[in-house]
Amino acid sequence: MGDDKLSRQYAEINLYRQGHAAKIELNRPDRMNAWSNQFSLDLLAAVQAVADDDDVRAVLITGAGRAFSSGADLKEATERTADGPFDPYPILTERYHPIITGIRRMPKPVVAAVNGPAAGIGLSLALACDLVVAAESAYFLLAFVNIGLVPDGGSSLLVPSRVGFARAAELAMLGERLPAPKAADWGLINQAWPDEEFAARADALLGRLASGPTRSYAGTKRQLNRWLYEQMDAQLEFEAGIQREMGASADFAEGLASFTAKRPPDFTGA
Repeated sequence: MGDDKLSRQYAEINLYRQGHAAKIELNRPDRMNAWSNQFSLDLLAAVQAVADDDDVRAVLITGAGRAFSSGADLKEATERTADGPFDPYPILTERYHPIITGIRRMPKPVVAAVNGPAAGIGLSLALACDLVVAAESAYFLLAFVNIGLVPDGGSSLLVPSRVGFARAAELAMLGERLPAPKAADWGLINQAWPDEEFAARADALLGRLASGPTRSYAGTKRQLNRWLYEQMDAQLEFEAGIQREMGASADFAEGLASFTAKRPPDFTGA
């Protein structure tokens, strides 16, 4: 992390500071920064900490290791289904949604520096940020359909608002990887940079924002939120309700079983 100083170390998140800049590092590299219960609690605490700190004027979110975030921890989800149908609703509404809305409402710019795969809720996290930059080797994946679920974490709003209906439907229904350079061409993200330049260029962008007109950035966020994201709370609630339906489906049970067994799923449409 260069000259950045470790400001706070949560169980699965690191928070660094340098001057008026803060970096939130997703820190479950052994699980490709998948979202466990602890991870989501730590990330929410870190987001709230930088939002409330007036000395922080810009924030960057990135991943430790080779991934940005692979999405929800399916191992944890599998364990939950041992006691009956999986209900994602409370996880989404109590843990995930405050993170996404916290980033959107934070009165300072937030950059997603996508160093590797960003899938599922990991993609939603990246797209909730104001600017998204990625290493050229990174990719983006609306992985939900591959286990019989639907986009959540705001991605049913965040994706089509960036790339339009046709490309959003393609990403959501086909569940295929979108390489970072193509994501930049589509307008899903702002920039895709060569891997060897990525860290330095992301740091330079963060530094520029941290020394910029913070109130102007905050005002711009308010304008964009009013233009596009006033329906975010309703869309998040709508997503969570549909995801609750999917969590009780036979196809989701099959999706989890096939993931655990490392075999292709045999969906029946039920």
